[in-house]
Amino acid sequence: MVIEQIKMPQLGESVTEGTISKWLVSVGDKVNKYDPLAEVMTDKVNAEIPSSFTGTIKELVAEDGDTLSVGEIICTIEIEGSNAEEASVSEKTADVSETVVVTQQTEQGNKARYSPAVLKISQEHGIDLTQVTGTGAGGRITRKDLLKLIESGNIPTAGVKVEASKKTEEGQPAAVQETVPSVSTQPAATQKLSVPAPSIPVAAGDIEIPVTGIRKAIAANMLRSKHEAPHAWTMIEVDATNLVEYRNSLKDEFKKQEGFNLTFFAFFVKAVAQALKEFPQINSMWAGDKIIQKKDINISIAVATDDALYVPVIKHADEKTIKGIAREISDLAIKVRTGKLRSEDMQGGTFTVNNTGSFGSVQSMGIINYPQAAILQVESIVKRPVVMNNNMIAVRDMVNLCMSLDHRVLDGLICGRFLQRVKEILENTSKSTTSIY
Repeated sequence: MVIEQIKMPQLGESVTEGTISKWLVSVGDKVNKYDPLAEVMTDKVNAEIPSSFTGTIKELVAEDGDTLSVGEIICTIEIEGSNAEEASVSEKTADVSETVVVTQQTEQGNKARYSPAVLKISQEHGIDLTQVTGTGAGGRITRKDLLKLIESGNIPTAGVKVEASKKTEEGQPAAVQETVPSVSTQPAATQKLSVPAPSIPVAAGDIEIPVTGIRKAIAANMLRSKHEAPHAWTMIEVDATNLVEYRNSLKDEFKKQEGFNLTFFAFFVKAVAQALKEFPQINSMWAGDKIIQKKDINISIAVATDDALYVPVIKHADEKTIKGIAREISDLAIKVRTGKLRSEDMQGGTFTVNNTGSFGSVQSMGIINYPQAAILQVESIVKRPVVMNNNMIAVRDMVNLCMSLDHRVLDGLICGRFLQRVKEILENTSKSTTSIY
């Protein structure tokens, strides 16, 4: 017999953890290879984790609602007979990859088992791991433990003893305890990245809404983006009168022929894709000691449901026509709202365009879709009086484009030129200059 481990898979690019929303098996259940074991939620997608082996469930390491880093063990499976021989090959391979970690464990035991994610976070925030009590198996420190400490504002450094939050009988986290006060050498911004959640009294008639796993994942990703990326913001005003007239002249016939809507958003996504091709610096990501300028132009678009926000991707948007982009926008929105969005539909995004104008917004400041370098908010097209070149006042269809950028990667000059180019493309969109096919 062989005991095999099932680990949290990476369900999307930049996804570092997942939340077990529901176990589909119990201890003692027999499963076949590829049978679903659990439903998992991340900030990008909901998915099922399949079994890599045929065998019997030995232990469920994680519980419903637990959040685990990619690579952490979620359950173990007991394999017998020929299946065990087949599994032993992968087990030996795994032993080689973990040799360095195991060597570090021998002197200090399970408490010194630090995953790459834990080590990275501890280095970024100056956390002394020897002063942290973990809540993982055997006292192992998890990424979730460190995030709780960071959110509490009590980061353990030399001379400070902090106990990671543990669940009490009522299911609430125990208070973080500081046993030895000391003066930290870390910058204030590193010591306390967020204010602890306030204690809010609940009065009669108030409604308590539990935070779902996917909402927690969204919150964690947004928090990470704001903490790690120094956001800057700029806006440009676009005269979309010609675009509005052109699209309105086509929309009814287009819907009749194609079966889906020709939206204004498709024109904006196409203009952004074209400008990204001309200004590839915008299509970049921060990677610590280097900046990665992506070759493919894959536009992420935000699609909201009643309780969540998804960011599917239009791949190679610069190679698609306006009609092709409109079709993908329609298809991806349908997938989101019918629960059919796949993990691969949300991978590979290099720049995000958000249609905030669909809600009537005229100005907003988006949070960058980490690890991308920028996000563009397309606001509502509204009629406004505008002073023309001949000093006459005319009613025009105007729209604001609001761009948030990661100032580590991008500067105002290149972003200003990029937005000027998007503006130029949109203002020159008309029947005589632009084809939707």
